[in-house]
Amino acid sequence: MAGKHFRRVGSVRPSHLMFTTGVGAIVDLPNFSVLVRGLDDWNHNVVPDWEPIAEPRLLAAVRNLLREKSVKELRPAPWMDGADQQPNGPAAKVGVPITPFPGWLRCTACDELAPVESGVFGFENSKARKPHEARFFHTVCGRKKSGRRPMAVAARFVLACTRGHLDDFPYAQYVHQGGGCPNASHPKLRMDDRGGNLGANVEIRCVPCGARRNMKEVLGQRGADKLPRCRSRRAHLGDFEPGECTGVLKLLVVGASNQWFAQTLSALAVPRTGASELQTKVEQHWEALKGMPGVDMLPYLRTVVPALREFERWSDAQIWAAIERHRDGPKSDDDEKGYPDLHTPEWEIFSAGELPPASADFTLRRDPNGVPGELKEIYADVIQAERLREVRALVGFTRLDAPDPMDPELVWRAPLSRGTPEWVPASEVRGEGIFLRLPEDLLVDWERRVTDTETMETHREAYGRFRESRFSGRIRGGFDRMRHWPGERYFALHTLSHLLIRTIALECGYSSASLSERIYTSTPDDPRTGILIYTAVPDAEGTLGGLVSLAEHDNLVRLTRRALNDAMHCSSDPLCAERLPHYPEDFLHGAACHVCLFVSETTCERGNRFLDRRLVVPVGEPDLALFPELP
Repeated sequence: MAGKHFRRVGSVRPSHLMFTTGVGAIVDLPNFSVLVRGLDDWNHNVVPDWEPIAEPRLLAAVRNLLREKSVKELRPAPWMDGADQQPNGPAAKVGVPITPFPGWLRCTACDELAPVESGVFGFENSKARKPHEARFFHTVCGRKKSGRRPMAVAARFVLACTRGHLDDFPYAQYVHQGGGCPNASHPKLRMDDRGGNLGANVEIRCVPCGARRNMKEVLGQRGADKLPRCRSRRAHLGDFEPGECTGVLKLLVVGASNQWFAQTLSALAVPRTGASELQTKVEQHWEALKGMPGVDMLPYLRTVVPALREFERWSDAQIWAAIERHRDGPKSDDDEKGYPDLHTPEWEIFSAGELPPASADFTLRRDPNGVPGELKEIYADVIQAERLREVRALVGFTRLDAPDPMDPELVWRAPLSRGTPEWVPASEVRGEGIFLRLPEDLLVDWERRVTDTETMETHREAYGRFRESRFSGRIRGGFDRMRHWPGERYFALHTLSHLLIRTIALECGYSSASLSERIYTSTPDDPRTGILIYTAVPDAEGTLGGLVSLAEHDNLVRLTRRALNDAMHCSSDPLCAERLPHYPEDFLHGAACHVCLFVSETTCERGNRFLDRRLVVPVGEPDLALFPELP
């Protein structure tokens, strides 16, 4: 949709709103660019029978992170089926609100440059069945040829700052050196765009006075000093943040990958330890059940409350007893304190000696024959996750630098709404996976060998520099350069996870982007040594059983052996094998690169950081390797 006119101009998957095209992101459409507006402009009322996504553990974590108890729901993106069949029907008017951005357009024929609201450009979207052909055009063009009026495209440059602000580039002020045109109150500008490296051949010219200025003057590190001060504009919210902005302003080209980074939280729908399936479902649907007056109303409410359709296997008395137990249990404040770490309940379930009962959301199976004999020295336990449900919530976004999942305040988080949010966008996907637990004594012995080595000391120093260079000033309680250091064993588990993911992608047909990872690691006082590799994508690829089958005896042996042996060599060696983040570098990986270890950003939980092949296999220094002898 575009503004209040409800013009459908494209479509994306709901999962894209979590990763690439969420609130505050610039989306490149075929003929122009748009900006996804804030939650204040989203409208779920036009969608009949929509339901919030139930995941109490994730909702409590969102409240805790945002420090806002007003957040009551996790909502899916507004969507209705039927837009393709009836392009002028109700479904075509349902969607995520957007607005054209950048707000300056350039005529592709005469190069005239003007704001969208100037009246110089018109908009057409006449083909309801082809919303992707929507476009802006120059209404009166001096170089118009016979046929359609020439198309207008988005101007190339925008301004963004580290505090999440986004603004149009001030072309009129720039070409006039900060002043105005002496010959016209509303000057006519032209953008002469000849391409070139980094836009160095883009010249802005004022027609009335003849002033000219090339954009190369504000490109790069030297040009940053010539940029104006940030106006604190929150373009996705349509306002300006009060107060003076202290963020670092940078010039970006439309389409730059660092203009938007999603900050998300995700949780697997696992039962609470010791809780029954019925109790877990009551917890998930508590918003729909908490107002139930008594057991006598249940027969009627089963016919009108959609959530109760999942309770057909239980009697009214059993459901009411579960509701009463939940009502008498911990209140929301205690729940939030009880879930400081979304990984903890998941680890407790996966590492338990007895697996929980199977359900539609979560089904685990352990091979009765145990771990293959050839892999006894590598894995302590192998579990096939035949059914998984992951819920992911968007809590904010950052610009210019990606957020750290372990320290969300390290980079400035931009808000999703003007006021206090009552809900946040979320998506749920179902899939399957493999859980691998490594022997604790193997990790303890390895940590004893590598903790005080020069390699790990170099990694620790690089982590401190990384935090110092990205410190936003928002961290409460003082700045600690080593806060949230993941520990040595995280490097080993994370590297092994990436090796397995890349091997799965090569050998078994799954693309690496369709896989995700969760690393369960900790300190020796709270031992965790788990890796979960799972599919969590909104299509059939994630639920066909192909990944689960890799945990069977012969497949797992072959997969593990190939992953470890492939890690011994990289086509970028010896540069890759010898890489370490020495001063003044602050990247957070060692012997790792796009050839051997890196995966897509949606797959890796830490943005391809904390990876080093030499810490898993004997590359260069055998004493550093978790597995000095390969199987």
